[in-house]
Amino acid sequence: MTSEGRHYRDEDWYGDDLGAARYVECSFTDVDLSEATTRGALFEKCVFAGCRFNASTHVSSAFVACEFRRCNFFDATLEGCKMSGSLFAECTLRPIRVVGGQWGGVTIRGGNLSRLDLTGLDLRESDLSMSDLSSSVLRDCRLDGANLRDSNLEAADLRGASLDRVDLSAARLSGTKLDLQGAVMLAELHGADVDPSV
Repeated sequence: MTSEGRHYRDEDWYGDDLGAARYVECSFTDVDLSEATTRGALFEKCVFAGCRFNASTHVSSAFVACEFRRCNFFDATLEGCKMSGSLFAECTLRPIRVVGGQWGGVTIRGGNLSRLDLTGLDLRESDLSMSDLSSSVLRDCRLDGANLRDSNLEAADLRGASLDRVDLSAARLSGTKLDLQGAVMLAELHGADVDPSV
């Protein structure tokens, strides 16, 4: 099923199995998607406003260049999903279960992502500025080119994460776990002359 350019408002899709449905340039306003499931679905350039994704499950689905405004993802599962280029504004994103996936170029400014396990997530070129990532697990994440300005990374785990073109000095760091490569990069950002031969 493919739906293009439609506007869905005040619909009750609670517990629905949407399978591999395709929605292109559709808008969803106050739609209840609680406990709904998708598998291999595509949402492209769609706008979600005031929607509820509580306890929903999405496997290998794509939300490409979508906008999520004032949406609730409480207890949702996103497994192997592609969220590339999507915007999250004033959304509830915790607790949420994320298993892999491509989130390159997402914008989550000022979001509360604390204590989430985002291990291995592709977050290249993402905008996480002013977000709370305290105590989150970002191990082995691809964060190259990500904007972490004024984000809270206190007690976060960044071991194994790729951090090319990331300015960690612009983030709040206290008790942040870094591997050797990350620690060297941070030292160099603060003006240290690191000698790898020592």
